[in-house]
Amino acid sequence: MEKSKNQMITDKSIRLLQQNQYTSHVDSKLTKTEMKKWIEQFFNVKVDGINASRVANDGKKNSRLNVRSKKKMIARLRANHFIPLFLN
Repeated sequence: MEKSKNQMITDKSIRLLQQNQYTSHVDSKLTKTEMKKWIEQFFNVKVDGINASRVANDGKKNSRLNVRSKKKMIARLRANHFIPLFLN
């Protein structure tokens, strides 16, 4: 589970859970295709689509590690599929 770093819990991500969309930080080197295949194999679900974006660094923790940005991923799952590790 090293590709998905942590689940994002914000007001928007909680609203997206109701629409069967899951938000998390991921490894910044992953592509959408790699992430889709990994989610489908690891959680045994079908992914409709993935939106990915880079999030600016806050300048505190990650500046020591020379990480310039994080990558955020929103995965849309097909109907009747869900990830039980996330809040529902």
